[in-house]
Amino acid sequence: MSLVNPIDKSVVEYKINGKKYSLLSDPHTHTVFSHGTGTVRDNVLAARERGIYRIGIADHGPGHIGFGVPRKKLREEREEVFALREEFPDMIIFFSVEANILGGGKLDIRPEEYDFFDFICAGWHYGAVLGVSPGGLLAAAENFARSTASRATARQLRRNTDAIVCALEANPVKILAHPGDKAPVDLLEIAVACARTDTLVEINTSHMSLTADDLRTMALADVRFIISSDAHSPDRVGDFLPGVRLVLDAGIDPASVVNLKAE
Repeated sequence: MSLVNPIDKSVVEYKINGKKYSLLSDPHTHTVFSHGTGTVRDNVLAARERGIYRIGIADHGPGHIGFGVPRKKLREEREEVFALREEFPDMIIFFSVEANILGGGKLDIRPEEYDFFDFICAGWHYGAVLGVSPGGLLAAAENFARSTASRATARQLRRNTDAIVCALEANPVKILAHPGDKAPVDLLEIAVACARTDTLVEINTSHMSLTADDLRTMALADVRFIISSDAHSPDRVGDFLPGVRLVLDAGIDPASVVNLKAE
């Protein structure tokens, strides 16, 4: 199942300055398995009603102390996704996970579990950063207190950037979720790593942690982007207009966004 060559269907579209922009997939949505308000079925139906025929179910990995999905429940969720594929054969329903970056090149998804998912999103979250340890909790507290690159210490930026780069190099991450959110990083260095590892940079319309300047900086590395809603409720599935605005404000080529059709 290809994430970057979507079915040429979309009802969710906007006309801006004489061009039509359509979302061809929404790869990152949450359900009641973690801390979303809708079921897997609810998200699938919401996508289908809006003409989005490729949707990703990506609840939090088991290492998140607040919203992580236990491995047993992940198996249950996967079975639900497979059943819905049978029910809606016209749709592509990806079973993914929003894995947590733990530092040292590690995710909370083990190497033997990679093939359990269609693809892996990975991101930085306060509830799992560098593990549940005094050092990890101290790092999370520092990121919470100094949440932007302009306020972060040099040591903090280095630690955060290294953790993400090592995770990308050691694991088959398809999408880097909301870079710069919850952990200030060197975005150009992150973009270079994403380009090198063929990782898509998420333009997340829930967090909107990237600015137009950030996008232009990351585009210097010839990286590819993907828009996602990171929906935590079915009504937000397919919400991509803030991402389109950001792409246009940044002046980057819409063709570098793999699930955005511009005509």
